[in-house]
Parts: sequence; structure tokens; C-alpha cells
Amino acid sequence: MISIYFLEKSISFNKNNLNTSLIAGSEKTLINISSELAKNKLFKIKVFNKIENESVIDGVEWCNINNLLKHPKADHVVSMSDMNLFPNYKCKKYLWSHSIQPIEKFVRKNQLIPYFLHRPKIILEGDYHYKKRSFFTSMFGKEILKICADIDFIEKNIDVSKIPEKNVIFNTRPDRNLNIVMDAWKVIKQNAHDAKLYINPHYELSSAERDLDIFVRNKSNKSELINHLCGTKLMINPGHKGEVFCLVAEEARALCIPIVTLGFGALYERVDHGNTGFICKNLDDLIVNSIKILNNDDLYLKFKSNLHKIRQNRTYKDVASDFLKILDLKNSYDN
Repeated sequence: MISIYFLEKSISFNKNNLNTSLIAGSEKTLINISSELAKNKLFKIKVFNKIENESVIDGVEWCNINNLLKHPKADHVVSMSDMNLFPNYKCKKYLWSHSIQPIEKFVRKNQLIPYFLHRPKIILEGDYHYKKRSFFTSMFGKEILKICADIDFIEKNIDVSKIPEKNVIFNTRPDRNLNIVMDAWKVIKQNAHDAKLYINPHYELSSAERDLDIFVRNKSNKSELINHLCGTKLMINPGHKGEVFCLVAEEARALCIPIVTLGFGALYERVDHGNTGFICKNLDDLIVNSIKILNNDDLYLKFKSNLHKIRQNRTYKDVASDFLKILDLKNSYDN
């Protein structure tokens, strides 16, 4: 049996938290890929984080990271973004990065010494992420592993002929260019009078913003989020230089929601321009194209139909298969 350990130290969580608002994109990814890998009896899968009540869920052992050295040595160890978590024994090691990490940040976060000590291969989440990873911080190798939305988004029944109300969503962190969306909305609202904009907490709306039909969403669980998204006509997400994949945009794609973006960060990878949304050149372009989708039902239905055709192209079975190729275990996974 081949042992694969995942190391993560941000919060306490396990698969039982997948449908809650507790976890973000990186935790969702770890839950999904570990659960998929554990379906194959060739692998012993363990996830170590801050969890106190250790358990086995669907074949995955969820363990406290302080107990790592009490467990048998692994064949492969994958650290989620922090090289200081690697154990001091020989095995194949990989750092799964979820952020842009310039050399200055690399040094400031005390990654330099463990990087040269453990010599891990770097796992990155897309073309933008790959290009932004410097040679110095990936000299022992780097690979792209594209993730996806989880199965509840992919298998949600979608009526491709249904036209929702003019609800618009920006459901990423407010510090990732929400200000651009707010500036655009002042003009969009004038041209789509019955449109409403929903944004993520935590943000304090002014009375003027409330008058423009802007609402702060409640932090909801996954099923509530899916239901909200299914009543949404458009996602406006400019992107951000720190966005290396943007899972919320991938979840919107899986639910057949067109996206208008400026293509910052990895957002250009989530949109097929003119077919599933628009990658805009500037703020005026973003405003015009958002209004087009909101007011032109034929255009909206075209994008929705195109998204519906590709929505099941990639699942976590594919992600797991590609992950094992990175670990040189491509012949060990039964597709």
C-alpha cells in the first residue's frame, strides 16, 4: 500500500465540514482530492491539520498535525503552502501552492531553509500560477494541477431555457477588487433598472449603495450557495493578481453562469471570451458587456447553453488522476 500524507495547518476541519461556510477554496480542494484518492485501495491517505478529534471518514484518516511523527513514514508527503511542515525523513515531497509567492515573501515566511533542505516539487493550479512562480522558488521542479468545482455543483440539474431575474453576484473577498465592481455598478444599474448586486461579507454598505440595490449575502452553506447561484444571471469578477485559480468562478461556470471579468490573475482562464462570458479590456468594456448580458436574454441563453455543454468535462476523478501522474503513480489509479 502506498501512503500519501497531506499536511495543512490553517484551521481544524475534515470532510464533514465540506458543505459548511467554515472552509474556503484550498480546504475544499484538499477534502475532495483526498476523498477521491481514498477510493483506491492501493493508497493509504492521511490528512494532518489542527483537528483535535481524529477520525476516519470514507477511507481518509484525519489526524492532528502535532502527531505526524507518531505515524509510520509516508511514501509521499504533500504540504499545503508551507514547507516548514515537512517531516525530517526521506520521502518524496511536494509543496501545493495556493498563492503567488515572490522571493521577498518566500524569505519573509521562512520558506528558504526548508526549501533547500526538503527540495520539493511545486504543484501549481494553472497557467498564470505557473508563469508567476520564479525559477528560484521552483528549481526542483514545478507542475500544473488544475482543480475543479466539486460534484454538487457539477451535477446540479440546470434548466438551460430558464432565464433568472437580473441578479448579479460578486462572491469573492471584498479586497479583491470589489471597488471596481462598485464603480461599474453605478452605471450598470442605470441601464438595467431592475438588476440587483449581491456581494460577500464582510462589507458595510452605505445608504447610497443600498439605494442602488446592493446587498450583502449571508455567509451560507454549500446548498444555500448553490440555490443562490442558480437564481443568478451574471457573475462580475474583475480578478486579482493574487488569484491563482478562483474556485468561485469555476463553481459559477459549473452552474452555467456567464462571467464578465477584466482577466486579472487567473480569471482569464475561467472564461472563454465571447462564448461563456467576456474578458474585458477596461472598466468601460466591463460595464458595456455586463449590461449586454443582463438585457439581452438571447445572449445570456447562448452563454448558458455553451457552459452547459462543458460543465462535466472535469471532475475530481480527473484531478486525482493528474495528481498521481505528478507523483509518478500514473499506473496505480484505476480510471
